[in-house]
Amino acid sequence: MQLQIETYQNRPTRAEVSLGRLRNNMEIVRSLVGKDVKIMAMVKSNAYGHGIRTVSEEFLKSGAHYLGVAYLEEAVYLRRSGITAPILVCGAINTDQIEDFIKYDIEITSSSHDKSSAISSVAARMGATAKVHLKIDTGMERIGVHWYNAERFIERAIALPNIELRGVFSHLAKAESDRQFTNEQIKRFENIAGFMARRNILPPLVHLSNSAAIIGAPQSHFTMVRPGIMLYGYDPFGYDPLREFGGRRILPAMSLKTKVSYFKVVPAGTGISYNHTYTTKGQTRIVTLPVGYGDGYSRLLSNRGEVAVRGKTHPVVGAVCMDQIMVDIGPEGTAYNGDDVLLFGEMNGSAIPLESLCEKIGTITYEFLSCISLRVPRIYID
Repeated sequence: MQLQIETYQNRPTRAEVSLGRLRNNMEIVRSLVGKDVKIMAMVKSNAYGHGIRTVSEEFLKSGAHYLGVAYLEEAVYLRRSGITAPILVCGAINTDQIEDFIKYDIEITSSSHDKSSAISSVAARMGATAKVHLKIDTGMERIGVHWYNAERFIERAIALPNIELRGVFSHLAKAESDRQFTNEQIKRFENIAGFMARRNILPPLVHLSNSAAIIGAPQSHFTMVRPGIMLYGYDPFGYDPLREFGGRRILPAMSLKTKVSYFKVVPAGTGISYNHTYTTKGQTRIVTLPVGYGDGYSRLLSNRGEVAVRGKTHPVVGAVCMDQIMVDIGPEGTAYNGDDVLLFGEMNGSAIPLESLCEKIGTITYEFLSCISLRVPRIYID
């Protein structure tokens, strides 16, 4: 049996995840779509860093009909964890994986005729029926058959044995930034759905909307939507603490926290961390925190990040190390070993929006969240 290091739940650095906030965000999605529209909760990349098993269970209890992942191994893990709800792997498949898709009752994305044929062949050999969603490229240029070639692709897939066509879908490229192009993609997809309806081959699941389209393009909801980032508490259109949906706000579910592990007084002119990219201007107090880029706290936050200690915000100084960072709390600052420290999120009246850290380093919340490593324990709070 292969051994691996297990996450230590009492580690000072931890990601606290509010299940109540996840439910709140799911309820907002539910309020924005029609009562007959199904919800596929996107839980890829370890549920955007929040912990795929617990979060999937919570979303299913809160009204999700489907789970969406990127890779087969994510879906297999959920099956082995006891989750029986429908799961779609939205990414491109390797044909060597088809047998496991069928074995674990996982729905398959077919993005070409060759892949449809391979799915049919393996299912026939197993004496089974594969559940398939056809991927149409309406402008993302990632995977899928171009919309202008889709009719032939669809007809050939329908004719293959041992395939149950469960859905047809596409993906929006600029739903949060370009309404005109989004409308063009919706129109292209509508034309494909119309073709299938006229041929009486339209599957029950017709899906296009991501979080931005759920909010901003209700005409794209069709029969199922695929919320992602909004379920975890982030507005795809950008940080706006005043935006409400029927009197409710999308609420970030995660707060990343740690504890002070060391305190020292440092004289003026002292270089801090690797390569001394920060030098103290006067005598000051430096605290060390047991978190670093090995945990997903980006090295780009060197001399840019900020944390909250005892209700006050202080700068991260020097290079972020793999496992530790240093913080300058000033000559009169107060901190003790074991004090809680907020890295992002909310704690005891302090708040550091994740969006503010992302803006400093030119990234997005999706990336920051999904980079929080597995050695950081997820602590779930109801």
